[in-house]
Amino acid sequence: MKYLTQNAMDLFRSDNLVRISAPMVRYSKLAFRTLVRKYDCDLCYTPMIIAADFVKSVKARDSEFTTNQGDCPLIVQFAAKEAQVLADAASLVSPFASGIDLNCGCPQRWAMAEGYGACLINNPELVSDMVRQVRNQVGSSEFTISIKIRIHADISRTVDLCRKAEAAGVSWITVHGRTHDERHQPVHYNAIKNIKESLSIPIVANGDIKSLKEAENIHQITGADGVMAARGLLANPAMFAGYEETPLACIQDWVDIALEHGTPFTCLHHHLMYMMERITSKQEKRIFNILSSTSAVLDYLRDHYEIQ
Repeated sequence: MKYLTQNAMDLFRSDNLVRISAPMVRYSKLAFRTLVRKYDCDLCYTPMIIAADFVKSVKARDSEFTTNQGDCPLIVQFAAKEAQVLADAASLVSPFASGIDLNCGCPQRWAMAEGYGACLINNPELVSDMVRQVRNQVGSSEFTISIKIRIHADISRTVDLCRKAEAAGVSWITVHGRTHDERHQPVHYNAIKNIKESLSIPIVANGDIKSLKEAENIHQITGADGVMAARGLLANPAMFAGYEETPLACIQDWVDIALEHGTPFTCLHHHLMYMMERITSKQEKRIFNILSSTSAVLDYLRDHYEIQ
C-alpha cells in the first residue's frame, strides 16, 4: 500500500508561517496528530524512532509507526548514527510519509551515550553523510530529509554544521535554541536568527512556543520560516488556531479521536491532564488526575463539562 503523501516543501514555498507539531516521545502519535491537524497545524512529526531497531524488526515497525491517509504531510523522525541504516529506514517509510528527520538534538544521557541525538552536532561530516545517503537511496525528489538540532555555545560551529548539511542536500533545519546542557534557560532566539541569515534553506524555530502570538513574535525576531511547538501543543492542541487555552470543543474532539483510534487509557488520560491544566482548579485536578479507567474519565467529563 502506498499513501497519498504531500511534498512538505510546498508549505515553505508559501508566504505563510509553517506551524509544526514536534516529535514527542509517547505523545505525538497518530491520534494526537489527527487532533492538532483539526486546529491549523500544518505539519506533524512522529515520536523519535531508533532507526536500527526499525530496520531490523517488523515488531518495532508495527509498534512504532502508525499512519493513515489523513495523516499528511507527515515527517518520521529517526535517531541514527550510521548513514546506511538511516537510508534503509527512510526507504521503509517513504511510501507512507512526506519525509524523514534526523534527530540531532535529543539531550538525554542515554541517547548521547549511544551516539544519537545532540552529540551529532559535534560531527557535521557524519550528519552530512547521512543526509547524502538518504538523498541517494530514496529516489523521489519530493521526499524530504531534515535535521533537528540544538545549538553550540559557539554559534559559529552551529552555522558551520548547518552549512555543511545544506551543501549535502538537507531540505530544512529545525533549531532548538538551547545547548545540549540547557533545560529551562531562556531560548537563544538571536542564535536562530544568525543561522537563518547564514543559510538559504528554510529554518524552523523551536523552543518555548506556547501561543500563536508567541509563535508570530518569534517569527518576527528570527525570520524563521516555520515554528515548532511541543509542550505548548500538549497543553493546548488548538494553540495554532489562536486559542489561548484548550476549548471544550477540542477536548470533545480528543475524546472522540482517542476512542476511535483505540488509544490506551494512560495516553488518553495524560493528554487530558495536559489539556485541562489551565482550565481546572487544584481540587478538580486532584480528583481528575487519579481517575483510573476510561469509563471514569468519560463520566467525569460528562458530569462536569457536558462532554459525551
